[in-house]
Amino acid sequence: MTFEDRIDLLRTRRHFFRDCGVGVGRMALGSLLAGAAMGAPKNPMAPRPPHHAPKAKSIIYLFMAGGPSHLDMYANKPKLRELDGQTPPESFMKGKRFAFMERMAHQKMLGSKWAYRRYGQAGNEFSELLPHIASVGDELAVINTMKTENFNHAPAKVFAHTGSIVPGRPSIGAWVTYGLGSEADNLPGFVALQSGPRGPRNGPLIWGSGFLPSAYQGVPFLQGSEPVFNLQSQPGVTPQRQQRALDAVRDLNTLRYAETGDDEIATRIAAYETAFRMQTSGPELMNLAGESAETLALYGAEPGKNSFANNCLLARRLVERGVRCVQVYHTDWDHHAGIANALEKVCREVDRASAALVRDLKQRGLLKDTLVVWGGEFGRTPLSDGEKGTAVGRNHHIDAYSTWLAGGGVRGGQTIGQTDDIGFYAVEDPVHVHDLHATLLHLLGLEHTKLTYRFQGRDFRLTDVAGKVVTKLLA
Repeated sequence: MTFEDRIDLLRTRRHFFRDCGVGVGRMALGSLLAGAAMGAPKNPMAPRPPHHAPKAKSIIYLFMAGGPSHLDMYANKPKLRELDGQTPPESFMKGKRFAFMERMAHQKMLGSKWAYRRYGQAGNEFSELLPHIASVGDELAVINTMKTENFNHAPAKVFAHTGSIVPGRPSIGAWVTYGLGSEADNLPGFVALQSGPRGPRNGPLIWGSGFLPSAYQGVPFLQGSEPVFNLQSQPGVTPQRQQRALDAVRDLNTLRYAETGDDEIATRIAAYETAFRMQTSGPELMNLAGESAETLALYGAEPGKNSFANNCLLARRLVERGVRCVQVYHTDWDHHAGIANALEKVCREVDRASAALVRDLKQRGLLKDTLVVWGGEFGRTPLSDGEKGTAVGRNHHIDAYSTWLAGGGVRGGQTIGQTDDIGFYAVEDPVHVHDLHATLLHLLGLEHTKLTYRFQGRDFRLTDVAGKVVTKLLA
């Protein structure tokens, strides 16, 4: 065979494998998948029917990482102000669990320095730290008796998101997308947005899919026109060439799926195709310049900036496009010392945008179908905290703290639960994290005891073996 003949043969083979309209992969695929015995994997994020008629189609969870001080924002305690600076009785401290126990024996009662007043027709009380959130108070259901299990940040965050202090369980968003899929064709079904001086502790664990197929894990978005790494094609790669490559990869993955039935292969196929479509939808989503000046001012958003305000506006844009779950994280709420200045600063960072999200969703007719949640992993103690010589702060507190909900079937304009005179314990309507999770799933049309996944011989669920729907929250 001459050199020229070999070149012609190589050209023919390249044409056959690369450019043929059918291609060897598709011929093999057609043969393998002939008949009903074999089939291409289903899209793991395809919409699925709920267990019952839902009140909400999507959820936006505004998570204040670090433990916001409910006593200074939502739970007004005049008695605690009267006791400010006094030493608590020994019986009060006996048997209590705190972080940094060695210094709690020397702490004093700490009343809030911020004034409260009633807002709206419902007359819910809010601190002067939150004038914007207070202005939408009639839309909010405030729970002042939340209770959790662990007083350290990392396990408490994992528990707040997965219902377990043990890492490795699926997060709320993963359970929701596993149960319902997503209505977003060109975006992930579950997105995580972050702002503040750093990301939240245990980030991948609190938006991960655990033992569920990885299709259901949250996708953390970056600021800028490219929300995920390596989204854009390399120079010189045309859309047509990229589509051919994507088709070939899909065919090979489909062959492998038919052979193994591995759900992770279906995840891989869906990820490739979503990423391909996001090359157009991603930059369009992240470009806030198309929003009106009035909307940007409402949120306090600035295009191109990494801020909680921008992320709240992005959250609205995501649910508009069918994304099922959006987690918006803002850090810097851990105020063991210097709470006076630090809390005012972080409240200014989130107050306007939190309220704007509720107001904007309502103006667009989206609030009735979107469940908005605001809260952290725990609250702060009625006692002071901080080393000697430092400005006072508050320690972690797990026995009573605040969370609010709006939209999506929630009856707004109410406060649920009562605590004792200093805000230490729930004395009426305690709400455990498992109860909150059960209620969120219920509003999305999912029965928490039926949303299960078998793993290592046991059926797991978000609420473990507990949880009850908080019926007072329901409209």
